[in-house]
Amino acid sequence: EDEALIRLDLVEMLTEAGYQVIAEASNGKEAIDLVETHKPDLAILDINMPIMDGLTAAESIVKSTPVLMLTAFSQRDLVSRASEIGVMAYVVKPFTINDLIPAMEIATSRFREMLELSKEVSDLTQRLETRKVIDKAKGILMKALNLSEAEAFSDRKSTRLNSSHVKRSRMPSS
Repeated sequence: EDEALIRLDLVEMLTEAGYQVIAEASNGKEAIDLVETHKPDLAILDINMPIMDGLTAAESIVKSTPVLMLTAFSQRDLVSRASEIGVMAYVVKPFTINDLIPAMEIATSRFREMLELSKEVSDLTQRLETRKVIDKAKGILMKALNLSEAEAFSDRKSTRLNSSHVKRSRMPSS
């Protein structure tokens, strides 16, 4: 928030509601720097700020921190841009703490969910790539040994059983 009086009121409201405000920025560039330094649970930004507007700052911040836009602007194009950027919540001034807290909680919750989903997608992508390599290798072996898929599976199964049997037969007796 670029207006000191509004920023002061916001800090007071959040502190009284039990939240800890760890940094305050008066422009978008400063907001980006403070988020990188302090790694807050949530960044609350206004759209209209000097040096760099809040939406431009949000584009950088949303990669690491959930962003809630707190602004007097409710035009569809701004809301749409905020959504496209990845802003997690949008609250229009004037507001009360009862308007803000649910938006804050949902924003942080959705951000955590998105991080978990992103990790899951990454894991599934890696597993899919591994599966593709295995299938390609299987195809090469099937062609080299002139086996059908069923024969290769049957041969692989019996090889595993024989390997398992060999391992057991080599164990020392007690």
